[in-house]
Amino acid sequence: MVAVSRGIAKRAIWLLLVGVLALAAGIWFGRGADLGGGGSKADGQALLGLSLPDMQGQEQGLAQWKGKVLIVNFWATWCVPCREEMPEFVKLQQEFGPRGVQFVGIAVDDPAKVRDFAAELKLNYPALIGGYGAIELSKSLGNRVGALPYTVILARDGTVSRTQLGPIKPNDLRSIIGQLLPNND
Repeated sequence: MVAVSRGIAKRAIWLLLVGVLALAAGIWFGRGADLGGGGSKADGQALLGLSLPDMQGQEQGLAQWKGKVLIVNFWATWCVPCREEMPEFVKLQQEFGPRGVQFVGIAVDDPAKVRDFAAELKLNYPALIGGYGAIELSKSLGNRVGALPYTVILARDGTVSRTQLGPIKPNDLRSIIGQLLPNND
């Protein structure tokens, strides 16, 4: 019993250490990245062409949200900064969803863990299961180091408006959303 507990504790510490190192590397290498935009319509169309299973295993195409401000967040249940920023995403989805904003999470994780965390958080936006291949997908969208969290924001026309390596500050995200929504929305 003691050996099992030690094994679990060592694994938890190892996972925490890997997450912290990945975030630190992402922030360090991402400092010089163009976080204010620079994306292309081609990148956005590739993302909109993606289809992944949801938590129930049903394929969901991101194209169903075409025409909305789409905020796609790559995350994992073991990623502490991911878990910390997601409650703000829930609030912003509730606030801005009726005005044409859609958050979508792409989990780099096991579906059962995603379902448990989504229930705990009362997630009000889709969580798609990208598995560990989602890191490669995020790299193709500008995440050079493959760190989490990583967020891609598409304007209504499908153009990548901004990417963010590491947590995005709530006030920054609110400002970006405001810039992408027409004043009359």
